[in-house]
Amino acid sequence: MSEQNDFEEDDSQPNIDSAADEKLAEAEAALAETKDRLLRALAETENLRRRAQREREDAGKYAASAFAKDMIDVADNLHRALSAAPAEAEWDDLTRKLLTGVAATERELLAALERHGIKRIDPQGERFDHNFHQAMFELEDTGQPAGTIVQVLQPGYVMHDRLLRPAMVGVAKGGPAPQAA
Repeated sequence: MSEQNDFEEDDSQPNIDSAADEKLAEAEAALAETKDRLLRALAETENLRRRAQREREDAGKYAASAFAKDMIDVADNLHRALSAAPAEAEWDDLTRKLLTGVAATERELLAALERHGIKRIDPQGERFDHNFHQAMFELEDTGQPAGTIVQVLQPGYVMHDRLLRPAMVGVAKGGPAPQAA
């Protein structure tokens, strides 16, 4: 009989070990799943932090874009006023002082815009780039390579790396083939 008890104990031992192994495997699987969820949550949190940081930087960098667009219109009007002035030989002293003041105001406004990351695009003679220029017309027989800007109707402006207003331009058509850059 004692042999039989020893035999029964031996049979029951593998059952206890396999049940413990199953529970251990389940616990390890649950631990691995929890660890994976934790790592994903940490990665998502880090991504949110980076995105929020980038949005804060962009907000600070481009917050004044609406104001800048309004100031660009002022700069255009000052330039138009100077362009409409008669030839210098016809100026009397008062006109000369007035135009000197308008020119100084325009220079100061453009310098202030430049200090704040707003740059004027005056692409005369450059290759047309649809990202920064708006073609208003094409001119034939200009002697310039096709796709070259031959006339600037209105300069464009960029704020840091973002376009505020495209330059309105006239582009050469049908000239010699453009040279590769």
